[in-house]
Amino acid sequence: MAKKVTATIKLQLPAGKATPAPPVGPALGQHGVSVGDFCRAFNDNTKGHPEGMLVRVLISVYADRSFSFVTKSPPTAALIKNAASIEKGSGDVKKNIVGNITRSQLQEIAETKLPELNAKDIEGAMRIVEGAARSMGIKVI
Repeated sequence: MAKKVTATIKLQLPAGKATPAPPVGPALGQHGVSVGDFCRAFNDNTKGHPEGMLVRVLISVYADRSFSFVTKSPPTAALIKNAASIEKGSGDVKKNIVGNITRSQLQEIAETKLPELNAKDIEGAMRIVEGAARSMGIKVI
């Protein structure tokens, strides 16, 4: 028989750097989950990701205070900022372009995000990612 899920928690954490400090500790502690066990398991699971890259995680907490989690791909904005080598997007996208990415970088990001995007093929995913880049003030060349 399946366990009863009592809570679902969504977090964005740096890969390999989860600690019991906020936001992890308070989010899991209020549901009675062992924060240390989660941090160890998350850090082991995300060793293959680039150091410090944000990773989305979906945590299911069960009635017996056990948990399971699924890691998702990093946010599109984080991948775009990493490809463009910038700290943050533009405050005024119409007047201020803060960086550039190439079509090949755009395709690489789209391939990473394709399973989670509402797109049928890689071309549709590239258009979605290009729109996100444009809204951040990044030009696709």
